[in-house]
Amino acid sequence: MTTERWPTELRLAKDRRSLRVAFDDGTAFDLPAEYLRVTSPSAEVQGHSAAERKTVPGKKDVEIIGVEPVGNYAVKLVFDDMHDTGIYGWNYLHELGAGYGEKWQAYLDELAAKGLSRERRR
Repeated sequence: MTTERWPTELRLAKDRRSLRVAFDDGTAFDLPAEYLRVTSPSAEVQGHSAAERKTVPGKKDVEIIGVEPVGNYAVKLVFDDMHDTGIYGWNYLHELGAGYGEKWQAYLDELAAKGLSRERRR
């Protein structure tokens, strides 16, 4: 059984490049916008199966321009590249925070293996 996480703080940084999320278990994470964008739970990024998951390049300078509540169980993040279809549940945000080091390195490894870059294409 999964423990339900409950946020006690959700704060967008002034520069819109990170989201601070604190939880009732005492954990708190500053999640970079780029990380949140490339791990979006949307079908556009995750696909409808593990085989369809996309590696999203070119999001190094992405910003969060909106944080919208979804009921009492999640938020929808709106990014300046107009991606806005991911619904980030509290448990997913906690998972992203707790697993940041490993997940971020896996993303960087995927980019390298596919010859992709974090930089936006000009």
